[in-house]
Amino acid sequence: MRIGVIGTGRLGAVHANTLSRHREVGSLILTDADPARAQALANRLGETAAPGVDEIFKWGVDAVVITTSTSAHAELIARAARSGLPVFCEKPIALDLPGTLQALAEVEAAGTILQMGFQRRFDAGYLGAREAVRSGRLGRLHTVRALTCDQSPPPADWLPLSGGLFRDTLIHDFDVLRWVTGREIVDVYAVGSDAGHTMFREAGDIDTAAAVLTLDDGTLATVSATRTNGAGYDVRMELAGERDTVVVGLDDRTPLASTEPSGPPAADQPWTGFLERFAPAYEAELRAFVELLHAERPNPCDGREALQALRAAEACEISRRERRPVRLAEIPGATTASFGSLT
Repeated sequence: MRIGVIGTGRLGAVHANTLSRHREVGSLILTDADPARAQALANRLGETAAPGVDEIFKWGVDAVVITTSTSAHAELIARAARSGLPVFCEKPIALDLPGTLQALAEVEAAGTILQMGFQRRFDAGYLGAREAVRSGRLGRLHTVRALTCDQSPPPADWLPLSGGLFRDTLIHDFDVLRWVTGREIVDVYAVGSDAGHTMFREAGDIDTAAAVLTLDDGTLATVSATRTNGAGYDVRMELAGERDTVVVGLDDRTPLASTEPSGPPAADQPWTGFLERFAPAYEAELRAFVELLHAERPNPCDGREALQALRAAEACEISRRERRPVRLAEIPGATTASFGSLT
C-alpha cells in the first residue's frame, strides 16, 4: 500500500513517521508547500518526496493523508474524492459551513472514505469515560465540565488563519462531548475575552472562551479554553452522574496545583503541548485509518461527525458575537448528522 502525505509540518511529520513504521504500509510519497521540508523528512524516513500535490495524484497512491493548513483541506478532500481515493484529514474540513458541506457532497457523490482526525476519540482517558457513561456506572449523567488550555499562544501571524478559538480549539471538546456521551448538543450560550495580548484583538480573535451547552437529554455541559495557561497544557473532562463522577486528564503530569494542606503536589513535568499529551492517540488514529482501508473496522470519525462539531463551534461564535443563546437548529447541516459513531 502506498500513501500520499500532503503537509509535512509538525503533525504531518508525526503521521508520516507512524505510517512509515506500519507493516501494512509499503511506502509513502511526501509533499509540502516547503519542498525542502518534505525532502528532509523523506530522507529521514527512507521515503519519497514529491515536488508538489499534483505528483501525489499523478504518481499513483492508494490513499491520502492531509495535514496542510486548514485553508487547503476542503479542496484536497474534494480532489481526492474525485480521484476515488480514501482520505484521512486533520480537523477541520473547512473553516466555514459552505466549504464543509461542499467537500462532504464531493465525498458522498464519489462514495469514498473520509476519516477525520479528532484524536481524542483514541485517547485512553476519553475511552474510559465513554465506557463509564455507556455502562451505566455513573447513573444518570447530569453535568459535564470540559476544558482545553494551551500553555503558550500561537504565532501572531497564524491567528487570522485559525478560524478563532471556538473553531480551532474547542471544536475538539464539542466532538468528544458528543462521542463520550452519545448525545447531541441542542443549544449554547458562549462568551469570550480578548483581555490578554494585543495580537488577539488585532486578529479579531479572543484568547479565552467559555460556553454552557444543553444536550438533548437535558445534561448540562460547560466548556472553556484559553491560549495562555502558564502552568502547562491542560485538557480535562469531568463527568458527574447520580452514582459516580470520573475525570479525564488527571494524572501526575496535569498542570494543576492544590491549595489544600493535604492535597497532591504540583506536577514535576507538566504537559507542554498537544503532540506530547496525545502522542499515543495520534498513532492510534492512523492505525485505525489503515484498518479502515483494509475493511477491518468501521469509520471511527467520518466527515459528518466533523460537521456536527463545526456546527457547535459556529453556534458558539454567533452566541458570543450576538450575546444570546443559539439553538443548533439555527445552524445549517443538521440533516446530514451521522449518529453511527456516537452509539
